[in-house]
Amino acid sequence: MRDPVYRFARQPSRGGPVTVTGVTRRLAEVAKYVGVSEATVSRVLNGKPGISEATRTAVLTALDVLGYERPTKLRGERARLVGLVLPELQNPIFPAFAEIVAGALAQRGFTPVLCTRTEEGVAESAYVDIMMEQQVSGVIFAGGLYAQADAEHEHYHRLRQRGLPVVLVNAAIDGLGFPVVAADDAVAVDQAYGHLSSLGHTKIGLLLGPVDHVPSARKLAAFRKRTGQKNPPVARTIYSMEAAQAAAVRLIKEGVTGLVCASDVFALGAVRAVRRMGLRVPEDISVVGYDDSLFMACTDPPLTTVRQPIGAMGTAAVAMLVSQVDGGEVAPDEYLFDPELVVRGSTAVVAASS
Repeated sequence: MRDPVYRFARQPSRGGPVTVTGVTRRLAEVAKYVGVSEATVSRVLNGKPGISEATRTAVLTALDVLGYERPTKLRGERARLVGLVLPELQNPIFPAFAEIVAGALAQRGFTPVLCTRTEEGVAESAYVDIMMEQQVSGVIFAGGLYAQADAEHEHYHRLRQRGLPVVLVNAAIDGLGFPVVAADDAVAVDQAYGHLSSLGHTKIGLLLGPVDHVPSARKLAAFRKRTGQKNPPVARTIYSMEAAQAAAVRLIKEGVTGLVCASDVFALGAVRAVRRMGLRVPEDISVVGYDDSLFMACTDPPLTTVRQPIGAMGTAAVAMLVSQVDGGEVAPDEYLFDPELVVRGSTAVVAASS
């Protein structure tokens, strides 16, 4: 006798119920997604024996990904989905981080769900609502609104109240109560400033993100400490190459010969600014980036930058999240990782006339 077929129904957020006439097609859809037979899917959904735990998990995860309701008796189990929320994909550091996290999650039997926040697209808070509806196992945020003091943070508190495992990547505002994996901003500035100083630069400027951006605030504090100045040459702007170019022009007009930038994208904007002003990198102006994202060794000139250890950070973030999913406790502390200065061709000894 054939196993009964579980009657698929779309989850409310994804549309109305599917009629019985569509059951076979939906069964085939799940089977194709997992790479097993329709009979295997049916046996999982109807609780039949003889199915490995790995196959059972894969089928249930496919239901979550494709937007179907689980059988009633299985709805109490949380999906093995993990949300990965990024602010953008244009900055190559974020796709690189996503690749590391996705690989680490897959090795532990989880399926990553990529959520990219954009100006005109789905808001971060809306992604949180969707992920909670889909019963994700946890969420990793990288570069989210938690790093902006003036942004809306209510959705983080909802996650905390729900008890959903969460890990934040890079500096966050105080009081959220989640573990944070971060590169040490103070060490990054110290390395970049120390490198330019060793090359004879005494007029060094800092190119930062917005005023309420926590990592930028930390970099500024470290820069002030290193320079011994309360008001050193600093320009703030939004995170885009064009905005960085305009900000770099202001600093160069103030007479700086070296620029420490809060991202590689900022640094590329600064290089463009130098050239538009009829100057050269590094002969006239030295530029240091931050991240060491993809292709920075292939720019003209190759970019000197401070490398974020995203491999170690991504692996640690996944380990912390999985530990929470498995019932372990992870202290809501900040775990700092040291960045690394990578010297290339965008920095040189200060020109004698500078």
